[in-house]
Amino acid sequence: MDEALKQIERFHGHLGPYAVIGYKMGEIAKQILGSDSFSKKVIVWTGTKPPISCIIDGIQISSGCTLGKGNISVNFDGIPKARFSNNDGKHVEIVLKTGIQEEIDTTVTEENIIHYSEQIYQRPNQELFDIV
Repeated sequence: MDEALKQIERFHGHLGPYAVIGYKMGEIAKQILGSDSFSKKVIVWTGTKPPISCIIDGIQISSGCTLGKGNISVNFDGIPKARFSNNDGKHVEIVLKTGIQEEIDTTVTEENIIHYSEQIYQRPNQELFDIV
């Protein structure tokens, strides 16, 4: 298993597709806005109801934006979307494509969750997200 996936599993408690999605969102934000976690903030629209809220844990791992630092906030809309910004006024909004969310919600089972999560991790970002 890839080291990033092991890190997600350790932090989140298990490997699941929404935690992987959040991890990938944070990685995209780091590429665009830089790696300094103290100069970024993020708003996540998932709410706190699993499984979609697992995106939050993935974002915390990869972006460094955390509830403890106070640079992550959660809106309760149940939408797999995050908007990252930095101190320079740059921002990026990342939304999971509707078809991917439907695929996760209809495909993932207890039996295939790890294998599916590994596959999601390998998929290209353009296939998974709308990035603005």
